[in-house]
Amino acid sequence: MDIAAEAGVSKSAVSRALSGQGEVSAETREKVERAARKLGYVANAMARGLVSSQTKTVGVLLRDMTRPFYALLQTAMQRAAEDRGYQVVTATSAADLGVADALRALRNLVSLQVDGLVVSSARLPSEEIVPFIDRVPIVVAGRRETSRGITSVFCDDADGGTVLAEHLLQLGHERIAVVLADEAYSLSQYARGFAMVERIRAVGKTPVVWQVATDREATQAITDQLDGTGVTAIMCPTDGSAVDALEVLRQRGQSAPEDYTVTGYDGFGPLNTPYLGLTTFRQPVEEIGRTSINLLLDKIEGKTDQDRLVELRGSLIEGRTAGRLPRLP
Repeated sequence: MDIAAEAGVSKSAVSRALSGQGEVSAETREKVERAARKLGYVANAMARGLVSSQTKTVGVLLRDMTRPFYALLQTAMQRAAEDRGYQVVTATSAADLGVADALRALRNLVSLQVDGLVVSSARLPSEEIVPFIDRVPIVVAGRRETSRGITSVFCDDADGGTVLAEHLLQLGHERIAVVLADEAYSLSQYARGFAMVERIRAVGKTPVVWQVATDREATQAITDQLDGTGVTAIMCPTDGSAVDALEVLRQRGQSAPEDYTVTGYDGFGPLNTPYLGLTTFRQPVEEIGRTSINLLLDKIEGKTDQDRLVELRGSLIEGRTAGRLPRLP
């Protein structure tokens, strides 16, 4: 397609108008843009990047878009990037993105010559990310990173787990079940669960640990282990698993908080409604998304070369599923 012929101007004028580089009159720019729209012209970002050394595109790797955390995170990052004139290319999965698939997606994003990467995958080990840091700026969103060359933005999961456990202790619970997700599955879920156990134990009360491979196995663990434990509260690693716990109780003819206290963790999305009334801990997911993108773009634009650990605090949501333990007469 020949935009120059359609607009009646020189090819050099077309190049200057479309690239934004060099002087061109407003009239010529309008002619070129009108011709480009008519001919369906789309700029080749990679070719443009070879000239400018930037594509104005950032890559985002997300673990599982079926979870509200990643959907909200992606929305926040998209808005923050657009506010600063960047596009976002997202790589994710319709289900849980495994380590091998995440690495493949990471390589594909780098091959697209993105200016930087945000990685949000709790399963992808740090040592798998490190080899890429000499090729492209990287920010990890959603978990603490201490590896050289990687900035990370995350909610303090240890603080969240501690706050939730302390809330139940203040309600009088002394024997508390903690559904503990495997560390290899999710560093974040494990960290919050471990903090719950430690806080309960620190004050001389009894944590009853139910280990699961993933939070999605909470239903089976609770069903198999609830009877005979003497627990009065069940702490779950996510809001989704807390809803699963409530369903187990419903099938048993029980409820929360009348029979057991139940807590979750996340505090956003469709499960964060007054109708459900979950007692949970809210992660500042939108702030994590915005901050991750802004720190990445600051790196790309040379505004900083420092690696940072940005630890954001969440907040306790006192819903209806946690109650005070009745005092014995």
